[in-house]
Amino acid sequence: MEFVDRLLTCADCGGEFIFTAGEQLFFFDKQFKNDPKRCKPCKSKRAGASLRPGAGPAAAGLSRTETRTHCSECGIETTVPFKPTQGRPVLCRQCFQSKRAPAVAAATAELVAADRAPVSSELIAAAAQAPQA
Repeated sequence: MEFVDRLLTCADCGGEFIFTAGEQLFFFDKQFKNDPKRCKPCKSKRAGASLRPGAGPAAAGLSRTETRTHCSECGIETTVPFKPTQGRPVLCRQCFQSKRAPAVAAATAELVAADRAPVSSELIAAAAQAPQA
């Protein structure tokens, strides 16, 4: 399919703007069904109106889910930013950090050990015979 630049009319300001062939290809790849309705300046004004400084999701009426529960490890009451599912452990921040730290340390140690793996004598001999630059 071949795309050609098209002139469209902005729904907000009534001005004309170019819907480029590259933009059309992007819309086609993303399987968008509708052409854009607003020019870039009106689109950014509209986006800026909803993203005023200090206006986060809570100001827009969207609240983060906070669920009170008990930690599966230490038993203290804690809040988590999700709804716990049955059969899965829920950890407080402290237990989560302590459980996560050994796993990260083990992965790092494994990478370091792999980096210092013994080199075969054949590889050393081949490197010694290679021409020096």
